Amino acid sequence: MNHVKTTLRPGIWFVGVPIGTARDITLRALDVLASADVLAAEDTRSLRKLMDIHGVPLDGRRIEALHEHSKETQVARLVERAAHQSVAYASEAGMPLIADPGFELARSARTAGVPVTCAPGPSAVLTALVLGGLPTDAFHFGGFLPATRSARQRALEELAGIKATLVLYESPKRLGALLADAADRLGAERPAAVCRELTKRFEDIRPGTLRALAETYADEAPKGEIVVLIGRGVVTDVKEKDIDSALQSALSDMTVKDAAAFVAESLDLPRRRVYQRALDMARDMKQDDEAE
Repeated sequence: MNHVKTTLRPGIWFVGVPIGTARDITLRALDVLASADVLAAEDTRSLRKLMDIHGVPLDGRRIEALHEHSKETQVARLVERAAHQSVAYASEAGMPLIADPGFELARSARTAGVPVTCAPGPSAVLTALVLGGLPTDAFHFGGFLPATRSARQRALEELAGIKATLVLYESPKRLGALLADAADRLGAERPAAVCRELTKRFEDIRPGTLRALAETYADEAPKGEIVVLIGRGVVTDVKEKDIDSALQSALSDMTVKDAAAFVAESLDLPRRRVYQRALDMARDMKQDDEAE
């Protein structure tokens, strides 16, 4: 394939690359990779392989590594070179800066007054939104949530009130835990979709409620890159007195934990909110009994 090799102006050129299928790259992205004075990548091997597939020669250039463990001096070196040379940077997959170390490069370049531009390409976020079947008029990208359960649950609680489709990245080994925590903190019947291996041969889109998906992936270890979509919460007109009434009945023959879980599931409310109210009610009931 012939690529248009031109003289690029100095600066940082961010290049969008495929998220799976190599042929999804744009012609302009290939031209930038063929023409840039300096090449940098989150994963040098994947960029070299992509260039080989499309017949883009290195022409004596060396691909510089820039990943999350790179030292600040590497960013500084690239910015310094970009002041008088064209520097093309590519993420391991998809668009740079989206869950990608290119952000520091972009910020440092702007601080130094170095031009920044982009040859856009595929995005796992947008591809998942197109295929997932959930509303796309408003969405919020949450990236990777914390790996530990307590921190992940706190992060989900912070996302609970966002009136938009949530887009999350997750590793296959933590998918089941994420879905279980999301069902607990956001509501078990909230619609969701697990999008796996986008644009690849075994692409799989699995919709369902958070409860159903959590059960599906509780013991199943999927492979590949994963995007999780979670629909916006349905605003239900549940009054505090209705919650109290349901809890009072449940607490008569259940533990606080079981009563909160039962009421939260029955009214499709976040479990943490109901559990806190159940604790307060149980404490008040105990004080009343002691007073008598």
